[in-house]
Amino acid sequence: MTAKELTRIVLSKEELFILDVRNETDFNDWKVEGESIEIINIPYFDLLDGVDAALEQIPEGKKLLVVCAKEGSSKFVAEQIAEAGRSNVFYLLGGMKSWSEYLEPVKIGELNGGALYQFIRIGKGCLSYMVISNGEAAVIDSLRMTEVFEQFAKEQGAQIKHTLDTHLHADHISGGRKLAEQTGATYWLPPKDATEVTFAYEKLEEGRNIAVGDTTIRIQPVYSPGHTIGSTSFIIDDLYLLTGDILFIESIGRPDLAGKAEDWVGDLRNTLYNRYKDLSQDLIVLPAHFGKVTELGEDGRVMAKLSDLYRTNPGLNIQEEDVFRRTVTENLPPQPNAYQNIRQTNMGKLAPTEEEQREMEIGPNRCAVHDK
Repeated sequence: MTAKELTRIVLSKEELFILDVRNETDFNDWKVEGESIEIINIPYFDLLDGVDAALEQIPEGKKLLVVCAKEGSSKFVAEQIAEAGRSNVFYLLGGMKSWSEYLEPVKIGELNGGALYQFIRIGKGCLSYMVISNGEAAVIDSLRMTEVFEQFAKEQGAQIKHTLDTHLHADHISGGRKLAEQTGATYWLPPKDATEVTFAYEKLEEGRNIAVGDTTIRIQPVYSPGHTIGSTSFIIDDLYLLTGDILFIESIGRPDLAGKAEDWVGDLRNTLYNRYKDLSQDLIVLPAHFGKVTELGEDGRVMAKLSDLYRTNPGLNIQEEDVFRRTVTENLPPQPNAYQNIRQTNMGKLAPTEEEQREMEIGPNRCAVHDK
């Protein structure tokens, strides 16, 4: 079973039983999740002498997927289970590494002369966007799997003119600069997040509207610090608010990934409780991450009206400032895997190999305050 096929199962909420044969620590850190997914963990080394222990826990008649880190162990176990007489048994091609890297594009809505697409990295919870209008495209918060964006733009008959990062990412390696180099596009980055970068970029500042065909990505007046000091949100076509890692569907951004939690907590509160309050409450919020499968809507879309989030999002309903400060600085989830090296890579200070980049990104994104 490919990661794409597994994604379709998760998004359509089909029933699936998963046997994850990674070690217990890796399983507890990060696993395949879905509304109709049932999953158990039996480490591979416990199944080397036979799969009887697994057969006792696997229900008859259900579609079974065996999962491991890279593929080999799950293929061996799946074959053993099939030989024991079970049918409808699969293993995940490429293992959890392929699950971590697969991107599913979904259409968010029409724009003037084009459309807005969301790319769901379902295995890691990352979200990227592509604005297409009259043969031109802009990619926002691109992931390092840049060939996906190039191929999609080509299929849509569009040329990528701009790549933009809402902030300097700490959970995944940005593909923005690489994609710009490959396509001749302009790479944009908030200058307050770029004080240590080693490469040239265009300054993403308030008032610098970016035209894509007949659509304008309007940056002013949504300088929105708090997750990072440079975090910048985008209003697209007066319909959509791309919030980066400041505001999610069920949580808010954490301010600690650059070691500046106490310094940035005031900025975070001001952005969420003042700057965003001044915007049209009819804007559709499109974040750069999701933390839980419950945030996936129809066809997997991650989106919500800003006014609805002010009613339902716990991070937007902490009235006492001291309580807010404690919430976003204390008892936070673990920090993302290798986040310091990821930040250094996104600054251009490190140049890890492709395999090293995969290892750095393994695991969930952990960018939100409430994702525990």
